[in-house]
Amino acid sequence: MSKYLLNKFLYTVDRDQDLVERYREDPAGTVAWWEDEHANRILNCVVDERSTWLSFEEAEREALRSHDYPALFAMGAHPFLTLTLFIAMFERDHEGLGFQLEYARRLAHEALPYPDIST
Repeated sequence: MSKYLLNKFLYTVDRDQDLVERYREDPAGTVAWWEDEHANRILNCVVDERSTWLSFEEAEREALRSHDYPALFAMGAHPFLTLTLFIAMFERDHEGLGFQLEYARRLAHEALPYPDIST
Protein backbone atom coordinates (compact mmCIF):
# COMPACT_ATOMS: atom_id res chain seq x y z
CA MET A 1 0.00 0.00 0.00
CA SER A 2 1.43 3.37 -0.96
CA LYS A 3 -0.28 6.22 0.83
CA TYR A 4 2.28 8.50 -0.77
CA LEU A 5 1.15 7.54 -4.27
CA LEU A 6 -2.55 7.77 -3.40
CA ASN A 7 -2.00 11.24 -1.98
CA LYS A 8 0.12 12.25 -4.95
CA PHE A 9 -2.72 11.24 -7.30
CA LEU A 10 -5.31 13.14 -5.27
CA TYR A 11 -3.07 16.20 -4.97
CA THR A 12 -2.07 16.44 -8.63
CA VAL A 13 -5.52 15.75 -10.03
CA ASP A 14 -7.18 18.23 -7.66
CA ARG A 15 -4.88 21.03 -8.81
CA ASP A 16 -5.76 20.74 -12.50
CA GLN A 17 -9.37 21.52 -13.48
CA ASP A 18 -9.04 19.57 -16.74
CA LEU A 19 -7.87 16.50 -14.80
CA VAL A 20 -10.70 16.92 -12.29
CA GLU A 21 -13.20 16.79 -15.16
CA ARG A 22 -11.37 13.93 -16.84
CA TYR A 23 -11.37 11.94 -13.58
CA ARG A 24 -15.07 12.66 -13.03
CA GLU A 25 -16.03 11.50 -16.53
CA ASP A 26 -13.55 8.63 -17.05
CA PRO A 27 -12.14 7.48 -13.72
CA ALA A 28 -10.69 4.16 -14.93
CA GLY A 29 -9.03 5.74 -17.95
CA THR A 30 -7.69 8.64 -15.90
CA VAL A 31 -6.25 6.36 -13.22
CA ALA A 32 -4.54 4.16 -15.83
CA TRP A 33 -3.18 7.17 -17.75
CA TRP A 34 -2.00 8.92 -14.59
CA GLU A 35 -0.27 5.79 -13.29
CA ASP A 36 1.53 5.30 -16.62
CA GLU A 37 2.45 8.95 -17.18
CA HIS A 38 2.69 10.64 -13.78
CA ALA A 39 3.10 8.15 -10.92
CA ASN A 40 6.88 8.09 -11.25
CA ARG A 41 7.34 11.75 -12.13
CA ILE A 42 9.12 13.62 -9.38
CA LEU A 43 7.07 16.69 -8.51
CA ASN A 44 8.61 20.11 -9.04
CA CYS A 45 11.50 18.72 -11.07
CA VAL A 46 12.24 18.65 -14.76
CA VAL A 47 10.05 16.17 -16.63
CA ASP A 48 12.94 13.79 -17.27
CA GLU A 49 13.52 13.31 -13.53
CA ARG A 50 11.62 10.12 -12.76
CA SER A 51 11.50 7.24 -10.38
CA THR A 52 10.83 3.73 -11.66
CA TRP A 53 9.21 1.78 -8.87
CA LEU A 54 5.92 3.43 -7.89
CA SER A 55 2.62 1.81 -8.82
CA PHE A 56 -0.80 1.35 -7.28
CA GLU A 57 -1.87 -1.91 -5.73
CA GLU A 58 -5.05 -3.34 -7.21
CA ALA A 59 -7.18 -2.32 -4.18
CA GLU A 60 -5.95 1.26 -4.55
CA ARG A 61 -6.64 1.27 -8.29
CA GLU A 62 -10.14 -0.04 -7.72
CA ALA A 63 -10.92 2.53 -5.02
CA LEU A 64 -9.70 5.32 -7.32
CA ARG A 65 -11.55 3.92 -10.36
CA SER A 66 -14.81 3.68 -8.41
CA HIS A 67 -14.47 7.07 -6.65
CA ASP A 68 -14.65 5.13 -3.36
CA TYR A 69 -13.48 7.81 -0.95
CA PRO A 70 -14.45 5.79 2.17
CA ALA A 71 -12.10 3.03 0.99
CA LEU A 72 -9.38 5.60 0.26
CA PHE A 73 -9.85 7.01 3.77
CA ALA A 74 -9.56 3.50 5.25
CA MET A 75 -6.33 2.99 3.27
CA GLY A 76 -4.85 6.11 4.86
CA ALA A 77 -5.31 8.62 2.04
CA HIS A 78 -5.28 12.11 3.51
CA PRO A 79 -8.90 13.16 4.26
CA PHE A 80 -8.29 16.78 3.22
CA LEU A 81 -7.10 15.64 -0.22
CA THR A 82 -10.05 13.30 -0.72
CA LEU A 83 -12.53 15.90 0.46
CA THR A 84 -11.24 18.73 -1.73
CA LEU A 85 -10.99 16.59 -4.86
CA PHE A 86 -14.40 15.00 -4.45
CA ILE A 87 -15.97 18.39 -3.66
CA ALA A 88 -14.52 19.66 -6.93
CA MET A 89 -16.02 16.70 -8.77
CA PHE A 90 -19.40 16.25 -7.11
CA GLU A 91 -20.44 19.42 -5.27
CA ARG A 92 -22.35 20.56 -8.38
CA ASP A 93 -24.60 17.51 -8.05
CA HIS A 94 -25.80 18.53 -4.58
CA GLU A 95 -27.60 21.50 -3.03
CA GLY A 96 -25.68 23.71 -0.60
CA LEU A 97 -23.43 21.60 1.59
CA GLY A 98 -25.05 18.42 0.29
CA PHE A 99 -21.86 16.76 -0.86
CA GLN A 100 -19.97 17.57 2.32
CA LEU A 101 -22.84 16.08 4.32
CA GLU A 102 -22.83 12.99 2.08
CA TYR A 103 -19.07 12.67 2.55
CA ALA A 104 -19.52 12.85 6.34
CA ARG A 105 -22.41 10.36 6.24
CA ARG A 106 -20.39 7.83 4.24
CA LEU A 107 -17.47 8.14 6.69
CA ALA A 108 -19.60 8.19 9.85
CA HIS A 109 -18.76 4.56 10.61
CA GLU A 110 -15.10 5.50 11.19
CA ALA A 111 -14.10 5.92 14.80
CA LEU A 112 -10.99 7.06 16.59
CA PRO A 113 -8.25 6.26 16.12
CA TYR A 114 -8.59 7.07 12.44
CA PRO A 115 -6.37 5.32 9.91
CA ASP A 116 -2.77 6.49 9.95
CA ILE A 117 -2.24 9.10 7.22
CA SER A 118 1.53 9.42 7.57
CA THR A 119 3.54 8.70 4.44
